[in-house]
Amino acid sequence: MDPFDIDGLDEVIHGRVRLGVMAWLVGHQEADFNDLKARLKATDGNLSVHLRKLEEAGYVAIAKSFAGRKPLTRVRLTPAGREAFIAYLAAMESLVAEARREPEKS
Repeated sequence: MDPFDIDGLDEVIHGRVRLGVMAWLVGHQEADFNDLKARLKATDGNLSVHLRKLEEAGYVAIAKSFAGRKPLTRVRLTPAGREAFIAYLAAMESLVAEARREPEKS
């Protein structure tokens, strides 16, 4: 495997907000929308767009309900999402290792 495999980075995960969602969920499995919004310093619309992209990829599942009259949106990491995030981290680790390697002499 080529240590500089930029194609190994999953573009669905790579954006700042989506990476933040995945990083949070991998350690917590589930979160509510408002908690994610606060942690990621995102707006409602921005977070919604990124969550939709992760949901379309099958990386998260979104459940909407009500707590009394208040809407509640829960986001859960799927098994496919966990696998994709682990693969993303492995690709990043390879790129970091390559960046730390001494350059070849010509």
